[in-house]
Amino acid sequence: MMTILTASLAMTSFTGSGLAAEHGEAGMMIPKQEQQEMVNIAHRGASGHAPENTMGAFQKGFEMKADYIEIDVQMTKDGELVVIHDTTVDRTTNGTGKVGDLTLEEIRQLDAGSWFSEAFTGESVPTFEEVLAEFHGKVGILVELKAPELYTGVEEKVADALIDRNMNTPNNNKIIIQSFNHESMKKSKELLPNLSHGVLIGGSWADVTEEQLAQFATYADYFNPTMKIVTDELVSNVHEAGMDIYPYTSRSSEQALRLFDLNVDGIITDYPEHIYTHPVKNS
Repeated sequence: MMTILTASLAMTSFTGSGLAAEHGEAGMMIPKQEQQEMVNIAHRGASGHAPENTMGAFQKGFEMKADYIEIDVQMTKDGELVVIHDTTVDRTTNGTGKVGDLTLEEIRQLDAGSWFSEAFTGESVPTFEEVLAEFHGKVGILVELKAPELYTGVEEKVADALIDRNMNTPNNNKIIIQSFNHESMKKSKELLPNLSHGVLIGGSWADVTEEQLAQFATYADYFNPTMKIVTDELVSNVHEAGMDIYPYTSRSSEQALRLFDLNVDGIITDYPEHIYTHPVKNS
């Protein structure tokens, strides 16, 4: 089964025979012939609807039929892998301190949900193992190694966790590993040569050259930039280098539609509903 995803400016109606025409706030339509294959990645889970990087957000992303959930992995003081975005717990929990200065037990005692809504009070910071156990086989997992330079050996820890679950097999396109730290991705690729890897790209790479893209392509399968620098030319050059492009982070239907029109391969979004799914059979 492949998925065709369409970004829209408004809610989409489904019919028994396919995807109905979509009408935006200004009457814009996306004709059916303009639909394209697209990958829908729930950023930190469906983080527009639930507290980021919690099991609640990942479950919501799965329920909303995202193709992947994106997660951020860091390491505790006692060497355990946890899923949290910031290098401190201050913003998304009721605690304070650096992730790397706290033990797993200390982090597990924190409330990672009530900052978002009282409905999520008691949500905890999940471990990497918990996310793999719950969601592997149900939805793809885009694993970001967050600030790996702070955590000696984190690439090996992640590799071991995946190998222990036989998730390092060839052509396993349901696990992708990415990072802003490109040296870390080279290392991870050596440890997990059969898994796809991606380089995350900030605004400073707006003028990336074809030569630089070719170098990335020696170890990366994905070039995932901030959506602010995505142009037709960049998408074309990334494809020419043999990589796919998943820009981040779409937070409105207008942003999703712009990326859709630029012919990207996937969209990393807080709101999976901005990219609607219509399953069709492989030909």
